[in-house]
Amino acid sequence: MRVLVIGANGKVGQHIVKKLYDSEHEPVAMVRDTDQVPQFEELGVSVVLGDLDKDIESAYYGIDAVLFAAGSGPHTGADKTVIIDQEGAIKAIKQAQQFGVKRFIMLSTMGANHPESGPEGFRHYLFAKHRADEYLKDSGLNYTIVRPGILTNEPGTGKISLAEQLDENGTVPREDVAETMVYLLSVPRAEHGSFDLLSGQQQLGEVLSY
Repeated sequence: MRVLVIGANGKVGQHIVKKLYDSEHEPVAMVRDTDQVPQFEELGVSVVLGDLDKDIESAYYGIDAVLFAAGSGPHTGADKTVIIDQEGAIKAIKQAQQFGVKRFIMLSTMGANHPESGPEGFRHYLFAKHRADEYLKDSGLNYTIVRPGILTNEPGTGKISLAEQLDENGTVPREDVAETMVYLLSVPRAEHGSFDLLSGQQQLGEVLSY
C-alpha cells in the first residue's frame, strides 16, 4: 500500500517512515516545512507538503492508507492541542473519507478512552485525543487506534504488550510504537479496534496473529 505518514518529521513519525520503507509498503512523508524535505528524499522516500492548520487535500492523491502520528505534545497549551490533536486529526479523517482511503491508523495515547480520569493538567490533551479517536470510530473508515504509554527514546525491542485495555501504566520506545503501527496495517484482527500499548514480553509478529 501507498501510505501517507502525517507527522512524518516527529519523533515517532520518522521511525514510521523508516519502518515502512523497509516493508512491502511505500511511505509518503507529509511535512510542513521545505527544510524538512531533504532528510526523506535522501532515503528515497516521497514527500508532500501539508499543514494541518491549512489545506492538506493535495497530500492524499494516490494514497491507500494513512498513519496519523502528528501531535502538539502534552506540554503545549490547550489551544494548540485542540488545533492539532483534535481538529487536525479530524481534518485528516475527513480527507481520508473523501479520497476513499482503505486504512487509517491513529496514534493516540493511553488514557484517551477515559479522559475524565486523567491528571488535571493533562486532561485537555486526553480530551482532544479522545474526541479525535471517537470521530475516527464513527467515520466508517477501516481504522485502528494505538494508545501507547509514556514514550521513550530507547532502542526498540520488538517485544510489546498490546490489549484493548491494559490495567497498568508504563513506557514504550517510540521505535516500538512505530513498528507496531506499521505491523497492524496488515493484521485483520486489528481492524476496527483500539489498543493500549506498552513494552512487554510478546514478540510483535505474534500479536493478534491468531
